[in-house]
Amino acid sequence: MKNTRKRPGRPDVMKVLADARPDALDPSRLVDPTRQREDFARIVAEATDGPAARIPAPRRRGGFRPLGAAALVAVTASAVAVSTLDWQEPADRPAAPPRSSAGTERPGATADVRVDGHLELLSAAKKAESSVAEGTYWQTTTRSENVDVAGVKGQLFAVRSMSTDEWSVGVRPGTRSLMVSGLDSVTEPRTAADQARWRAAGSPGTVQVEVATKAGSNRLGFTMGTGRPMVMKTNIDDKIYAVGPRNVSYKDLRELPSASNELRRYLERLYAGDNGAETGTSGRSAWMLRQAANLVTMPVKPGVRAAAYRVMAHLPGVRVIARATDPLGREGVGVEFPSTYRTTLGTTQQRLVVDPATGAMLSEQVILVKASARAQQAGLEAGATVNYSATTRMSWGEHQITVPKNARS
Repeated sequence: MKNTRKRPGRPDVMKVLADARPDALDPSRLVDPTRQREDFARIVAEATDGPAARIPAPRRRGGFRPLGAAALVAVTASAVAVSTLDWQEPADRPAAPPRSSAGTERPGATADVRVDGHLELLSAAKKAESSVAEGTYWQTTTRSENVDVAGVKGQLFAVRSMSTDEWSVGVRPGTRSLMVSGLDSVTEPRTAADQARWRAAGSPGTVQVEVATKAGSNRLGFTMGTGRPMVMKTNIDDKIYAVGPRNVSYKDLRELPSASNELRRYLERLYAGDNGAETGTSGRSAWMLRQAANLVTMPVKPGVRAAAYRVMAHLPGVRVIARATDPLGREGVGVEFPSTYRTTLGTTQQRLVVDPATGAMLSEQVILVKASARAQQAGLEAGATVNYSATTRMSWGEHQITVPKNARS
């Protein structure tokens, strides 16, 4: 007898296809059944890319900025001065994984059903269309953690830096944008074993960690224990975010196209004009995915947020995982960048986790695919999350956030 029960919490496949259909498959535009089948196959088939680009991509350490909410181009330089910078070089992209095999899944994934994963991501796009449209302050709260390997007196151990960041972006005339970072910040040994090795080294108050730079590598000192928060103004006049190489205003964001094909072409033009962008198919997809993910967490119109998800769902080389869990234990759809990256901890993979039931971007994480010898000595293995930023609030507010009295500026 046919089982007619629906899986709880899962989208209705036919409804998702009808409601979140990509523009390219609009029946009013496609009358040729053969072309329809070919286009659908192109969208849901596993894509492959050419060799990964070799241009280094900068990443902030000591915690991500709020997910997707890219700091202004001019502000970023000052932000780097108060955090560390780890240069990641794209590694050779591995061959496309099998469609569905528990034994071949990447760490943290429980399934890889290409069609189902894309349907869930398109479901998130549909949910995003019904979000609240406007307010006075666009506010996000994120919890982040960064893992490094420290060396003291011959002892290697992993340390983790954790903190909460609040970002409040004013969009009305006369308002300003503030970021308070480092709330409840602490740097400590990662595990009990790491704490034992730290104590064996004399429980030093400052530890040295190795970071990669364009010139090779460098060592930086991290202070163990709790830290003070820091407040920073993030707007430049009416410019409140960066989209690709451009600083943009709230008016610019509200004028972005809500049709996915038009939004894709807009991002492609920005990519062509970004001289610092990676090259090659893989680099192009990674750049496009980053910008689309950024837009999802900005105060754009709900239709633009939905279009950004649709752009993400159809980028070549981007792997969509039907079920993934973020570092806070929340379940969603995983979206993996098309290239892996080499860091001092080893080869890493970037992953986004999206909630298809609400259309919310839950987190971004960096996962070890292959640990370096130094990382292995400190107890880190493949599958470990070495950096994440998890969004716990993303909504409109009518009041500016409160700056702690002990915050540094």
